[in-house]
Amino acid sequence: MDDITHTTDLAALQTLLGATFNNTDLLLSAITHRSYLNEHREATWEHNERLEFLGDAVLELVVTDHLFKMYPEKPEGELTAIRAALVNTVSLSAASEALGVNKFLLMSKGEAKDEGRARQYILANVFEACIGALYLDQGYDAARDFIAGRLFKHTEEIVRKRLWQDPKSRFQELSQEKASITPTYETISQEGPDHDRIFTIGVFLRHEKVAEGKGRSKQEAEQQAAQHAIAAKGWGDE
Repeated sequence: MDDITHTTDLAALQTLLGATFNNTDLLLSAITHRSYLNEHREATWEHNERLEFLGDAVLELVVTDHLFKMYPEKPEGELTAIRAALVNTVSLSAASEALGVNKFLLMSKGEAKDEGRARQYILANVFEACIGALYLDQGYDAARDFIAGRLFKHTEEIVRKRLWQDPKSRFQELSQEKASITPTYETISQEGPDHDRIFTIGVFLRHEKVAEGKGRSKQEAEQQAAQHAIAAKGWGDE
């Protein structure tokens, strides 16, 4: 390592992760975005993409094993959907934020300014890279315990609220269950040029417009409308 600040940062990061690394260069690589190395040619360590690749595989195995044992009655398709909800970008980036990893990231000045979805991807990737680093340095059990402590607690909520379903499927199921109505979707408006069009879609229960959604495709707008409709009906907490 060529900068004493990295040593200090990594000591604090290890405390957050609950692990003392034998090879701290692995952890340094885990928090390094490719763009950082483009601006710091003097850096002697790798960026995190290889560790992310490994961590993704370890994460999938750990979560699959957990769900397989926890829900012996559920079919493969449902387990796959639950796993996807547990390890999607939103879930993993939230886990990174909860850990406080954000302040340790090494990236270019341009990337550091990114917010929203772009930052979520970076945080999710770093979470997977940390898993990869833990696996290489401490072994499978340490990686499994790290994942279990950050993600498994969300499993029951995902299953109870059926969050593994996409919003449109969830709203249809809830509408049929609670109102005996199948929702319909109508285009309210289209704005912008063909290459950058924004659709506004309304979701209806018979003649009642429950909510609207916007998106760059009709499908995206329908999904957002369904999500808003679940919230508008107060069905999201059930």
